[in-house]
Amino acid sequence: MFTYNAVLYSRILTEVTLAFHILFATIGVGVPLLIALAQWIGIKRNDPHYILLARRWTRGFVITVAVGVVTGTAIGLQLSLLWPNFMELAGQVISLPLFLETFAFFFEAIFLGIYLYTWDRFKNQMKHFLLLIPVVIGSSASALFITIVNAFMNTPQGFELKDGVIVSIQPLVAMFNPAMPTKVGHVLASAYMTSAFVLASIAAYRILRGSKHVYHKKALHITLIPALVFSLATAIIGDFSGKFLAEYQPEKLAAAEWHFETSEKAPLVLFGSLDENNKVKNGITIPYALSILAHNNPNAEVVGLNKFPADELPPLYIHYFFDLMVTIGVLLTVVAFIYLILHKRRKSTPYRKSLLVTIVLSGPLALLAIELGWIFAEVGRQPWILRGYMKTSTGATTADYVDILLICFIALYALLAIVSTIVLRKMFKNNPVEQEFEQMNSAQEVNNL
Repeated sequence: MFTYNAVLYSRILTEVTLAFHILFATIGVGVPLLIALAQWIGIKRNDPHYILLARRWTRGFVITVAVGVVTGTAIGLQLSLLWPNFMELAGQVISLPLFLETFAFFFEAIFLGIYLYTWDRFKNQMKHFLLLIPVVIGSSASALFITIVNAFMNTPQGFELKDGVIVSIQPLVAMFNPAMPTKVGHVLASAYMTSAFVLASIAAYRILRGSKHVYHKKALHITLIPALVFSLATAIIGDFSGKFLAEYQPEKLAAAEWHFETSEKAPLVLFGSLDENNKVKNGITIPYALSILAHNNPNAEVVGLNKFPADELPPLYIHYFFDLMVTIGVLLTVVAFIYLILHKRRKSTPYRKSLLVTIVLSGPLALLAIELGWIFAEVGRQPWILRGYMKTSTGATTADYVDILLICFIALYALLAIVSTIVLRKMFKNNPVEQEFEQMNSAQEVNNL
């Protein structure tokens, strides 16, 4: 018989919810920017292919928003039900960005509805495009504010704790905590990057299936350019994140790199395994790289895990999540770069089968990297839910029936995944590009009469 453990079930339920929500949230943040890019180019070049891209992407985006609303609501509910002690403490300090996140979502949703239902209502298409700008701003602002809450959990400030009571609350100081710049930058850049690769993956798949329509080639090109740009941005911000960890969460960086002894000229270890004495076996060692990542100095000292109490160390398996995330990021950057190089060369074709297959895989790989990055970020903060103030075991509920809630929510997420997949598939299968392009041209001809 299993012993009921409310903390364990609360952690699992929160992890499952966030793991499911993060996929839709990432798409919800990144796709509006790409829709705006496609419509802008379509208007400026008077190119109906890009206008059609914007229309079709918008339809798919609406479905992801709907699922994201459900899972986002579930997260808010679970924060109150599963983590009451944490919310009682931190909620007093960090309620402002939580409110602003809700406001940003409503701002986005209102203009998304207007934008969606006013296609072909404006003779000047630029006026319709302007309705999309608040959607882009709202979606990114929503990610910004909720990421600020997560950043606060890593570097809490803006309050004092006296005899277990919160005093001297400064909401703006809490919001602009040391973790905020790198976390917000990384979340936004990776969301834009992932969304671009997901859309590129769909375009590459259609080309592989034999479609000769120029629509798909334009879709591939317009997505892989921002994919490369934001891949590089994600890598640069990731470098800043390493330096942030070295200063503010050195135990997390040390656990991610299996760096046990405080030392200078620290190497970076990729993959491998640990023996019973915590010695790395079969790993790829890059000399000086960890010192450079942490301090931009190959001779710098990097703090090891031996400097921290054993009960405050993150799980060592986060090493694999970090390595896989970085490996996928490098691979995706290379894929986008190769495509653009081949596209520029007149005697080469970017539509060779091997490259298209890799691009098809880039979408799922980008989503996997998002999941790995989230797990690394959250598990790497353990055992703290509010670093330095409250451990996860203290913040959780002690109520019964969390295990039943876990089963119910898993069933809900499975249903949402199945239904959204069926709806998206039928939505685009019943409206093929060729047919919709002809209908759009016919409607344009009627409007010109």
